Amino acid sequence: MRVTKTVTAAPAAPAAPAAPAAPAAPAANDDSASDDSGGSATVYYGNCSEARAAGAAPVHAGDPGYGRHLDRNGDGTGCE
Repeated sequence: MRVTKTVTAAPAAPAAPAAPAAPAAPAANDDSASDDSGGSATVYYGNCSEARAAGAAPVHAGDPGYGRHLDRNGDGTGCE
């Protein structure tokens, strides 16, 4: 007579969550609650002088840091 023992493997331990990625560009101010940009909430330029100092001007709609407050004529390009 042959006896067979069934062994069940323990469930795998859950993977540790990944560390959050650093922002692609330096954030002058993370003011995502009042960000009216339509762009990225992690980069905010309070004015065009800040955008120029960061080397980001002109800032286009959809670019990190774009905000309507930077686009005086509403054409989708700020700090022209």
